[in-house]
Amino acid sequence: MWVYLFEEGNTRLRSLLGGKGADLAEMTRIGLPVPPGITITTEACKKYNTMKQRFPDGLEKEVLEKIKHIEKKMGKKFGDPSDPLLVSVRSGAPVSMPGMMDTILNLGLNDITVKGLAKATNDERVAYDCYRRLIEMFGNVVLDIKRDKFERILEEYKHKLDAKLDLDLDAEALKEIAEEYKKLIKIEIGKDFPQEPYQQLFMAIRAVFDSWNNPRAIVYRKVNKISNDLGTAVNIQAMVFGNRGLDSGTGVAFTRNPATGEKELYGEYLMNAQGEDVVAGIRTPKSIDQLKAEAPHIYKELQRTCDLLERHYKDIQDIEFTIENDVFYMLQTRSGKRTAQAAVKIAVDMAKEGLISKEEALMRIEPKQIERLLHRRIDPNAEIELIAKGLPASPGAASGIVIFDVDEADKRGSAGEKVILVRMETTPEDIHGMVAAQGILTSRGGMTSHAAVVARGMGKPCVSGAGEVKIDSEAEKFMVGDITIEKGDIITIDGSRGYIIKGEVPTIEPELSPEIRELLGWTDEIRTLGVRTNADTPEGAERARMFGAEGIGLCRTERMFNAQDRLPIVQEMIMANTEEDRKIALNKLLPMQRGDFNEIFKIMDGLPVTIRLLDLPLHEFLPRLEDLLVETTELRLSGKDEEAFLKKTNVLKKVQTLNEHNPMLGHRGCRLGIRYPEIYEMQTRAIFEAATELAKENISVKLEIMLPLVGKASEISFLRQRIEDVAKRVMEEAGLKLEYMIGTMIEVPRAALTADEMARYAEFFSFGTNDLTQTVFGYSRDDAEAKFLYNYLNENILEANPFETLDREGVGKIMKICVDFGRKTRHDIEIGICGEHGGDPASVEFCHEIGLDYVSCSPFRVPIARFAAAQAKIKMDRSSANDSKVRFEQIDQ
Repeated sequence: MWVYLFEEGNTRLRSLLGGKGADLAEMTRIGLPVPPGITITTEACKKYNTMKQRFPDGLEKEVLEKIKHIEKKMGKKFGDPSDPLLVSVRSGAPVSMPGMMDTILNLGLNDITVKGLAKATNDERVAYDCYRRLIEMFGNVVLDIKRDKFERILEEYKHKLDAKLDLDLDAEALKEIAEEYKKLIKIEIGKDFPQEPYQQLFMAIRAVFDSWNNPRAIVYRKVNKISNDLGTAVNIQAMVFGNRGLDSGTGVAFTRNPATGEKELYGEYLMNAQGEDVVAGIRTPKSIDQLKAEAPHIYKELQRTCDLLERHYKDIQDIEFTIENDVFYMLQTRSGKRTAQAAVKIAVDMAKEGLISKEEALMRIEPKQIERLLHRRIDPNAEIELIAKGLPASPGAASGIVIFDVDEADKRGSAGEKVILVRMETTPEDIHGMVAAQGILTSRGGMTSHAAVVARGMGKPCVSGAGEVKIDSEAEKFMVGDITIEKGDIITIDGSRGYIIKGEVPTIEPELSPEIRELLGWTDEIRTLGVRTNADTPEGAERARMFGAEGIGLCRTERMFNAQDRLPIVQEMIMANTEEDRKIALNKLLPMQRGDFNEIFKIMDGLPVTIRLLDLPLHEFLPRLEDLLVETTELRLSGKDEEAFLKKTNVLKKVQTLNEHNPMLGHRGCRLGIRYPEIYEMQTRAIFEAATELAKENISVKLEIMLPLVGKASEISFLRQRIEDVAKRVMEEAGLKLEYMIGTMIEVPRAALTADEMARYAEFFSFGTNDLTQTVFGYSRDDAEAKFLYNYLNENILEANPFETLDREGVGKIMKICVDFGRKTRHDIEIGICGEHGGDPASVEFCHEIGLDYVSCSPFRVPIARFAAAQAKIKMDRSSANDSKVRFEQIDQ
């Protein structure tokens, strides 16, 4: 069966009927006032695409049969010249893709039926308004004629007749406009606008199927990681008319505020209008609050419906409704797109209201939404030059150069420039420019316009409906009163307040709301996977602790060596030709390193701190070879400063000595510590002197010393002995004993494959998955990302960038072997991960699955990791429960 009546479906058939079709069926099932209709399944769309854009056998016959059901319910006939049934044709994928595919309204009108509609409604203006809308939408969506060509005709008539709004055009004007639209179609495609209603219908169905693969839908799916194989359903529904006069109207509403999460009706409506007028921003709509005064009984019905839908779906709903002759109809409901801030508040509030459990509340949040809560906001102390104000459509603040063209925004934004996309209104075709922009500003449209909805979904700031902003797209500038902003000028937008500000404005870090803190507290009650941070500075450690980090999983000591006050001393150490000279330089570094560790240990009082001994090759701390060659040549040719020339020449010789063909696999990590043991001895002394000093102040230091780039157990054995000797001497000098662990990073396949041997000397493992990914794939990360990874991802050779999301089949398999082997030798060995994969939700889930003790990531990703860890636990528990249920059912059988 290719076609379902609304009465035959339900929400469980979402993959077959699409989100819109399933929800229309569900609303019909629970008794809401839904105009009757039918849904063509996603399977029909998939078959259509595999059959090279041919309808599957039997589809047309089923549509014709089931249209009769709509006719019976409505008491009208499709194509009837005296009182025609009109229908809408809308897309509806299994996953919400707002505005990405196509809709056509008022199908069934032609030169004859439009007269029947005028007579039946006793309103010639309504009939011809519907007809000109059909011709425009059909011409744009089905016949691929640019919408602005139709808009130009409409604007010319409004100008000629001194009509401010479409509503000011009378029936005669609308008749003329419809005729002009038909002439345009004849000119553009060489054929007349189709007059046969069923021809219109099947052309519209074909266009909706084709819209699954339009460029904007493909971009949207790629950005949101939606499968290309799902297909779209097609919903054919009896039309109800919001443009029949002042007792008719149309609106979009959310059951809660999708920007803040507050429990209040939120949305917009227009009287005497059709749905596209609200969504496309053609007219500036009214706030839903005003409906309470304008039509109190309709508002009451809307509130009742919203309450019922929330209780039924247990989630915020985004609804579309129409009022025809004072009667309320529901046209759509779907799970509402919401900002990260709103998602958190709604989840917490619904859990407290008893609608959902804490576990379900956590599963409602995408971990990356938490990242969006860390949007910067404008510094309240900053002086700003406010030039205009619009609607606060999507929160956050962004600065960038003004760009009017979406293709240019895409090009320049993708190249790394910060861009603010400025448009009269956005359309689904603009998606690529919106993705590349830092923020979006529109002069038209409301809080539920395309720009607002898409920006909120992407977590980008957006200011919409800024009526003061007069945009001249051809001249690439906009004016606000006497102020002119041209392409390339910098502006700042504040999507939380609707501000448009001249120039770049300072921003500050956000604070976590009470709801996010409560939700994060719930994650800690549920998760079993620990979350630490990668931090090398007191500031980083403090921030991570504020975000709930349970320790430091990676403190990179080479970052400390690069500080401006100590780099000359590090270079002195590298330039030394004897161990004695190296030790002189190292003794200068010792108090500096001790001070670094002292501050971090204080902040992490009582929490584990994993310090990785020096990893980088020594040439990284010296000037670049290419620069030195140029400088020595210039000094030699000038002959002016012999002393400087000799000094530079010595540095050049040392760099040439240290230079390597493949430094990533060369003289670095533990190899450096074995060849120059005095470096690791100095670091060990600094660590233990800081720890013993703080222990005397009753500050608890849980110390873990980590060796980098180990490939053989004997390397750990060699270095462990020396670390223990230094630690013993320092503790004896201090007169106290500290507990500590020595472990290793797992960054090369050999270390993982011999983990049983490694665990004899290592008390913990930490996967350095950045290097492990490089060594397993044989990729140089920088070269791969610069040269070919983009093509690999584009051609689906790789499903995801392996440096962002763990490669389970290769790197993951090696990690699992390492965990199993390591625990065979030392059952209580602590195992974590300290690559940036530790903040990627999919990678965190994998770490939970293979039984790691913790993940470690950058401070700002700590909340994300906490969420991902809790969700991984919930998913695994649910999966185990489902497996048990299946086993019991099999036993019963």
